[in-house]
Amino acid sequence: MKLVMFGAPGSGKGTQAERLSAKYDIPQISTGEIFRSLKRGEQVPGMTLSQEVVDQIATLINSGALVPDELTIDILKNRISLPDCKNGFILDGFPRTINQGEVLDKMLAEEGSKIDGVLEIHVDDEVIVNRLSGRRSCPDCGKTYHITDKMPTEADKAACPNHCANLIQRDDDKEEVIRKRLDTYHGVTAKLKPYYEAQGKLVTAYGKEKLEDTIAEVDAAMAKIN
Repeated sequence: MKLVMFGAPGSGKGTQAERLSAKYDIPQISTGEIFRSLKRGEQVPGMTLSQEVVDQIATLINSGALVPDELTIDILKNRISLPDCKNGFILDGFPRTINQGEVLDKMLAEEGSKIDGVLEIHVDDEVIVNRLSGRRSCPDCGKTYHITDKMPTEADKAACPNHCANLIQRDDDKEEVIRKRLDTYHGVTAKLKPYYEAQGKLVTAYGKEKLEDTIAEVDAAMAKIN
């Protein structure tokens, strides 16, 4: 299965992508996490980037702006060519523009493949602002947590080199940056919705306050793809 997760930043699509990745035994590919890894000085599998490019990505992330299409597409193309993607993948954070969507479709068509479905997670903007402002990131292991409902477990701490002792609020989780990201989403990424609706591939789940209710929404939407 080749699935695209669609929704505003902070809609919870990453959490659901992680769950679906385990359920279907296919990798979750988060372009946002790839970019944050680069910002931490880590390299992307299958690609070596110059420090100048890494610095450019870090600056864009911190300001809430999008990484240019050409660079994002090059990174993704290398990532989905790796062996763990042979049975499919879940894209989280890509495509973000109509151009990216068209390039992705063309890239897969050249391999005789296609996107099987697009899962939208819909959440109101003000809920997202409150949700994201509570996120905390571990600079040592790269995992993301939340101050109200997803703090590190003992297993998480054991797996982290510094036991998740220095959780921080990312620059892109500050309110002014969040609102800029939402403006970018509505002005650019949301235009992908009719693109995928026209292909008959878009299904929608509504993010709820309780995780189990969101999971039920997602599973019902996924049944329409399967």
